[in-house]
Order: sequence, then C-alpha cells, then structure tokens
Amino acid sequence: MPNTPALVLQAMSAISFDDLVSEEDKTCITSIFNSFGKCEVVDETMMDAITCVSGSSPAYVFMFIEAMADEAVAQGLPRKQAYTFAAQAVLGSAQMVLETGMHPGALKDMVCSPGGTTIDAVCELERTGFRASVESAMRVCNEKSKKMTEGK
Repeated sequence: MPNTPALVLQAMSAISFDDLVSEEDKTCITSIFNSFGKCEVVDETMMDAITCVSGSSPAYVFMFIEAMADEAVAQGLPRKQAYTFAAQAVLGSAQMVLETGMHPGALKDMVCSPGGTTIDAVCELERTGFRASVESAMRVCNEKSKKMTEGK
C-alpha cells in the first residue's frame, strides 16, 4: 500500500508477504517500492493501521498545512508564501523526526520556551482537542478500512 507522496518519490509504503514469496521476489518487490519512496515490511494484519497512519494521512497533513496557511494569510502574509512557510515547516519537522530518532514529544519540547509563544500555542491545541481529533479520525479511518476489508 503506497501513499500519494509517491508522486514526488516520497511515498511510505507497507508491504507484506506470505510464505509462498521467495527471498528473491521479496528483494525485487522491496526494490520496486523503494524506487518511489520508502517501504517497510509489516504483517498483513497491520494493513488497516497502515491505511490510517500512512495511506490516508497525507490528507490530514494537507489540511494542517492549509489551516496554518489560511491563518497566516488572515494575519497578512501572501498566500503563496504562507503555503511555502507552512509546507517547509512540516517537511523540516518530519525530517527531524526521521533523522534524529528523537521522540516527537522531545522535539516539541525543544521548541517550547518557558513562558513563550509556542508553549501557549501548544496548550491551545491541546485545549481545543488537536490530539484527540487526530486520534479519533484515525480510529474512524481504521474502522472503515476493516469494514471494507471484511466486505471482500
């Protein structure tokens, strides 16, 4: 299961194999998926979880970028620049998670100065249910994926 960032060679794909797939075929298939991003081998039972954390999540990220850009425009930043700043912030943040291996919470804490603007914004996101909304959306996505899989 690849995701839409395959269009820019940045997909995160999940693949699974049964016992009938040879090691040579596994290597070939993995190579194909890595040609348009990255892939991980997962157990078939995890595909519904992969659907919500990778397959559908680009839409969540696009909404986040759009929301940040919309507010930046409301504050006077030109739209094109607002999208550039928001998208680059997401790209750079994601790269930090991947390259540092640090826990996302620790990286968040590095940005939050005591009594500063960022910690106030983070507290507001928590107060208004940001984390709960993401978790709820992923549960709904997972449940729908399971229903669709069961229907096959």
